[in-house]
Amino acid sequence: MTTNAEVLEQSLNHARFEVIPLRGVVAQAEMLPDGTTVTVTASPHKGLDATMDLAAQLCERDLHVVPHLAARMIRDRAHLTALLDRIDALGITEVFAIAGDSPEPRGEFPDALAMLRAMDELGRRPARVGITGYPERHAFICDASAIRAMNEKSRYADYVVSQICYDPHTVASWVKAVRARGVSLPIHVGVPGVVDAHRLLRISLKIGLGESMRYLRKQHGMVTKLLTRYTPEELFDELSPHLVDPSYGIAGWHFFTFNEIAKTLQWRHDLVARLREVPA
Repeated sequence: MTTNAEVLEQSLNHARFEVIPLRGVVAQAEMLPDGTTVTVTASPHKGLDATMDLAAQLCERDLHVVPHLAARMIRDRAHLTALLDRIDALGITEVFAIAGDSPEPRGEFPDALAMLRAMDELGRRPARVGITGYPERHAFICDASAIRAMNEKSRYADYVVSQICYDPHTVASWVKAVRARGVSLPIHVGVPGVVDAHRLLRISLKIGLGESMRYLRKQHGMVTKLLTRYTPEELFDELSPHLVDPSYGIAGWHFFTFNEIAKTLQWRHDLVARLREVPA
């Protein structure tokens, strides 16, 4: 019989790693074991060409590469088709559909749902598609709209990755609410890797993690003091029991590495070693 510790170890060993198209990331990614799922972000500053160029480089390193397709950065269906053609030519079978951070759409796709519908109508949907879920309030979208959009996007998707949230109870409650709404897609819980504290704080404030930041203040006093010693372990410890509960449908972990892959890998290695010491 498989023990809880073994299930948790397997979930860590199959975690997804998210990277950003920046200098030095390919060398960092070479530390990852063959077959690791690596998702490549898209930003208005770098453009989708940077996403696809990095995806192409990572495909040469025996990794399972998942480029982000940012709807607001795509001009029209011809542009979308060209991107999907390139994805197919690289042998990539999975994409992650997001709206993207562009303040205004550059073309006909204001959000991920519009892009997903276009992919379906074009008959160009990759074998697997992921979408984002928001355990907390979205910084720019009201709760009702975010919930409605997720319900509609789930028709075109195979799994969900949750946005960063530091409060494990909020994450668990959100997963239960998603299930209560009838969305049964597997959920990968999004967790920051072992990231520089000041950078993590800037990112958290930028994406509007109001509830999480209040949680950190309540639990640990000054936010910066906590983030100075942040690791994913507290979230992992609190959420792990739900991982082995099939009613939650948690598929595993998605590490937002911000390209600090080596630190996150070492943390994973150390935690797996401790799990193996747990009595059966």
